[in-house]
Amino acid sequence: MPASTATTPVVLTAKALLLDMDGTIVNSDAVVERCWRDWAVSHGLDPQEALKVVHGRQGYATMAVLLPDRPMEVNHAENAVMLARETADTDGVVPVAGAPAFMAALDGLPHALVTSADAALAEARMTAAALPMPEVRVTAESVAASKPDPEGFLKGAAALGVDPADCIVFEDSAAGISAGRAAGMRVIGVGPRAAAHAPTVHVPDLTTLNVTTTPDGTIEITLRGA
Repeated sequence: MPASTATTPVVLTAKALLLDMDGTIVNSDAVVERCWRDWAVSHGLDPQEALKVVHGRQGYATMAVLLPDRPMEVNHAENAVMLARETADTDGVVPVAGAPAFMAALDGLPHALVTSADAALAEARMTAAALPMPEVRVTAESVAASKPDPEGFLKGAAALGVDPADCIVFEDSAAGISAGRAAGMRVIGVGPRAAAHAPTVHVPDLTTLNVTTTPDGTIEITLRGA
């Protein structure tokens, strides 16, 4: 099914929202590209090809895709080094357009952060982008399997006490969109990477949507022409 882009107002309803971080509410592309370009070059890989698969996955899973014959314990060890570097580097980390107003609109509503970052990296990037950290969050430490496995989104729904079918995922990457769909959830694809990966609907950023609630607490998301 091709990606659907909101060209006229569309209204989606949900009981809870599950938010990816990087590329969805936080623009960390500058850091990601710096770190992963260096890593790719150090391993004799084409940086441009590497950057096609890094988004959305935990680092060890990206390494496993790029170096499939390497022992996983080596990937985990190098991922720890990568996480430390990414956490220390917040230069160029900014909110995605519309993210401050979007996050403010979610105050008091059921929502969770579901990210492939670990807790320290999530805290560093949300702080750098001046965005409020959701009370409920599923980070790398919380799951056994990286996106595109649906575990993170299913854990987020469970933590909020909401049926997966009543959740909407916000994602930017192929791995994340696949994870949301595998969890049985609708997916709003955010940004240029998302459109090609069959989200339920696609928006260029978070400026084109509005969040309201009905008297029974249902969350209504109105997506204006994108």
